[in-house]
Amino acid sequence: MSRRTPTRPEPCPCGHPLPYDKCCGRLHRGEAAAAHPEELMRSRYSAFARRDEAYLLRTWHPRTRPPRVAFDPAMRWTGLTIEDTADGTAFHSTGTVTFRARYSDGGRPDSLHERSRFERVDGAWVYVDGDFID
Repeated sequence: MSRRTPTRPEPCPCGHPLPYDKCCGRLHRGEAAAAHPEELMRSRYSAFARRDEAYLLRTWHPRTRPPRVAFDPAMRWTGLTIEDTADGTAFHSTGTVTFRARYSDGGRPDSLHERSRFERVDGAWVYVDGDFID
């Protein structure tokens, strides 16, 4: 009789302690919608890390959405830090998230520092645009 070693759940790229399937994976699969801008920001970061173009386009505001998302094969997303959030509760129609996303480009570490804007469209949070910081 062989014993199977239990597999460890895949960690979520967004850094949340829940495994990917119970964290951003459920949003990527369309089983749930982001409840607030920070959750959407985390799920979009994870979508960039996993190269999930369909999810990124689906959660981008129609007025600012690009026709496609080009992924750089040399870029690897390595961590996310949420620095601040504003508005974005059940009582708001807009919100912002300030974050730092770490990555390596061809093995060289770097980061993206941005204050992103989110709006509700038909009740769902979507990414509008952002301002780079630094």
